Amino acid sequence: MIRNIIIICAAVLVCALPFALRPAPDVGAWHEGDPVLVAVSPHIAAIRDEFANGFSHWHLKKYGTPVRIDWRSIGGTTEIMRYLNGEYAASYRAYRRRQGLDPGLANAALSKNRPEDSEAAAAWDDFRAHDDPDAYGCKIDIFFGGGTYDHGSAERQGITVAPWTAGNWPKGILEDDNGIEMIPRELGGEIWRTDVYVSAVLSGFGICSNPDRLRELGIEKMPSTWKDLTDPRLYGFVGVTDPTKSGSIAKAFEMILHATCREHVLAAGWTPEQIQTFETAAKKGLQNDLPDFPRYQADVEAGWLSGIHLLQRVGANSRYFTDAAGKVPVDVSSGDAAAGICIDFYGRVQAETTRVGNQDRLNYVTPHGGSTISGDPISLLRGAEHRELAQHFIEFVLCEDGQKLWNGRPGSDGGPQKHALRRLPVRRDFYPDDQNPTVDARARARKGTTSDDLLDPTVDAYMLANAFTYEPRWTAAHFSFLRSFVRAMCMDAGRELRSAWKAILEAGGPEAVPEAVALLERMPVEPYPIDWATVTEASRNRSMTKGLSETDLTSAWTSFFRNSYREAEACARKLAAEQKKPASAP
Repeated sequence: MIRNIIIICAAVLVCALPFALRPAPDVGAWHEGDPVLVAVSPHIAAIRDEFANGFSHWHLKKYGTPVRIDWRSIGGTTEIMRYLNGEYAASYRAYRRRQGLDPGLANAALSKNRPEDSEAAAAWDDFRAHDDPDAYGCKIDIFFGGGTYDHGSAERQGITVAPWTAGNWPKGILEDDNGIEMIPRELGGEIWRTDVYVSAVLSGFGICSNPDRLRELGIEKMPSTWKDLTDPRLYGFVGVTDPTKSGSIAKAFEMILHATCREHVLAAGWTPEQIQTFETAAKKGLQNDLPDFPRYQADVEAGWLSGIHLLQRVGANSRYFTDAAGKVPVDVSSGDAAAGICIDFYGRVQAETTRVGNQDRLNYVTPHGGSTISGDPISLLRGAEHRELAQHFIEFVLCEDGQKLWNGRPGSDGGPQKHALRRLPVRRDFYPDDQNPTVDARARARKGTTSDDLLDPTVDAYMLANAFTYEPRWTAAHFSFLRSFVRAMCMDAGRELRSAWKAILEAGGPEAVPEAVALLERMPVEPYPIDWATVTEASRNRSMTKGLSETDLTSAWTSFFRNSYREAEACARKLAAEQKKPASAP
């Protein structure tokens, strides 16, 4: 009997000993019954992991409970927006049926602009009148990441709502204790926050390149301007991402177009001050009061087409168009591509992870004055089932604790645990500021704790933002158009484009066969001519597309480009053959 008791006690001790000696549990550990936040995000897994862990620790410390984030993996921002639109339309349709209302007006309710039809307008107003999960919603609380274009669209469609009313934001988020603005509403022409969405982190766009592969191609100078990507020696070695699959890369394409347009306008003799005067007048509808405006407008239109042609030549040099924005810097670092267009943090992360000793396998540069600094916002979704928890997450992401995760060194005080995210925080007090000594002191005190030197002018997001002036009238309204047009011009007709460009290069280059280049650069005339002025009208008046759907419209453009490129190739080969003919005997 005693022996059995001893055996039982020993067994209990053996079972209990691991629990008694185990280390203290992670303060962020979540257990069944603790809060769950549902979020959708295009952010990479490393970002999701670091913010999930950081938020749980922060929430336990501040509010007494850890939190698990249920991430919904849907895809890129474009796919997320399609999903949200479908879910809200279906949910609101069901709500209208329960209310005995016409469910057919659900799609009109999600229009970006209030419809003129009275019944559709009533549905539009009604949809925005409720923020109750029992009425309608999408079963997701937070939309975290993606560009300002899509978050702005979500706001105009009414599927996102203000997390707090004006004047009721948590202390220290939008302003510090001294009243200094921590997150500007806009900078460099880019909107960083509205009453509904707020940029949580900043992004620029640039060029990544492989120095070894470039030397093999006879290129000694690292590409540092968008035009450098059109170098004939890069034919077949430029990595590009499909702009219809990545909102961020679509923004990069807009930057290339915008920067080229501005370069053309400045070269035409217009000063920055004159540009500002013209654009301010156009915004107010007073451009007809300025005698020189028609000439200025003609130069803007010419600059816009120059940007389109530059994008076309980048496409002609492309090795591929991938669905994944992160693939380009990976391939460039391995030498599968020599250069490519990428988001800044993808380039920086890949440069860090592939560095061998002091030798860089990949270089990254943001072209000076060639890219705006835009934000990846966070938004609260209408009808969130965990609204208060979602507010807490927004507060965490925008406060100093959350912002440290973006660029902190792994293991540093308040930094990420495992991954160097290499992204640019949005808060002003992470960057030097000569005008505000207290802000400047806080920024300089972080030196040595960040993965990138945020005091460096080539990294300082606020300095980079001020180096680029964004004129929304030039490109902002044409964002969706540009996605579809580039796909038709450079992807769907890509094989013909690359073949024609190769024939032109083999014939001696663009200068040797200008007739072939003219055929290559022709723009569609159906269903409407493609120039800056008519694109502006087409974006506001769909009747100019002659009733074609977006799919039919893209198909028409693709057919046009394929034919043009075939003609350009034939012309280049014909001219090359003629140049090789021996001179006739006298």
